[in-house]
Amino acid sequence: MQATILAIDFGTSNTAVALPGPGGTVRRIAIEAESDTLPTAVFFPPKGGAMRIGQAAGEALIAGDEGRYMRALKSVLGTPLLHETRMIGGKRQSLADIITAFLIELRARVTRATGACPDQVLSGRPVHFHTNDPARDARAEADLRACYHAAGFTSVSFLAEPEAAAWACQQEIGDQTGLVIDIGGGTSDFSVFRAAGGRVDILASHGIRLGGTDFDHSVSMAHVMPRLGHGGELRREMGPGLLPVPNAIFSDLATWARIPFLYTPETKREVTSMLRLAVDRKRLARLATVLEEELGHELAFAVERGKIAANNGEAKTRIGMGFIEPALSAPISWGSLDLALRDHRSALDLAIRETLQLSGLDADKIGAVILVGGSSLMRLVSDLAAELLPGARIHRSEAFTAVVDGLALAAAV
Repeated sequence: MQATILAIDFGTSNTAVALPGPGGTVRRIAIEAESDTLPTAVFFPPKGGAMRIGQAAGEALIAGDEGRYMRALKSVLGTPLLHETRMIGGKRQSLADIITAFLIELRARVTRATGACPDQVLSGRPVHFHTNDPARDARAEADLRACYHAAGFTSVSFLAEPEAAAWACQQEIGDQTGLVIDIGGGTSDFSVFRAAGGRVDILASHGIRLGGTDFDHSVSMAHVMPRLGHGGELRREMGPGLLPVPNAIFSDLATWARIPFLYTPETKREVTSMLRLAVDRKRLARLATVLEEELGHELAFAVERGKIAANNGEAKTRIGMGFIEPALSAPISWGSLDLALRDHRSALDLAIRETLQLSGLDADKIGAVILVGGSSLMRLVSDLAAELLPGARIHRSEAFTAVVDGLALAAAV
């Protein structure tokens, strides 16, 4: 009898788990308050209390509990930052340790829900963790494999996420040729596939390191960071003339994975020094407040909410920042959102064209486009798909669970 394999979609923003069911069905595991998905986030109380994950981590942050919130852990795989140790939750640990702890808790929840947890895992992975860097890409997969092993899984295999989504969508589109566009939190992945007779043949897969967290970064830099002093000027310590306010702190503050590492004495001293020389002290003082009160994640969530509202066409949308200063906000519209994401749209355009070229097919041979991943809900993605593939029918699949469903189906084959 074939051993049962656990399917895990460990995502930048959300995680899901499933098991193969009888007759080609899928059994998703409710790992979060009867939900099929779990936010890929952790929260550590400052003095070594129990780590909280998922929704509980976000609730702790919103409630203002003292501690360290972390999100977008997947984005540091394959980078030196993964293995750097810092004092987190009352002890020195690395992000690799934290990913392992997250997977251990995930395994425990599967056990509680099902009575046992398989030791074998089929995990999703992006086509490329890192664009145009095979060595770092291989390192990222090895890092994730090591975390799975450290969490107690004995056998770990990987399947590209858009290829898994193609398995999940074969019944929906029938026997035809399709393109999966999977825009996740950290990567964008594409697969051209041919579905026939209940089977899926992958013709080509491609991916780039671009996702929802990058969208958030660009929205934040364009709309929010100028209100914290980005783009401002500093007086010189000696002599005439002005210098631009350095960019690095603002860029890190707009990056989900780097926010926790800004709250250091060194960074705060740097901002204090800039504040002393600032032409516009009021705006830069807001940056000092964000760092001193550790409001970076509240700011990132506000940006994300504003992005979603503008994407949905809500009029008179503003990114609320009243937690920094009363009545502080930044306007955002569909037009300003589109402008902020213009370069990302161009990158997606090129990646889709490259995927088609790898498949050897022209656009008119694609009968269906499957949109997968939370960031595929952005209008720029569906608009781009309709523009490049005008003859294809666009399917908005199960954005958050198509990958784990496909992994479970592939695990049963």
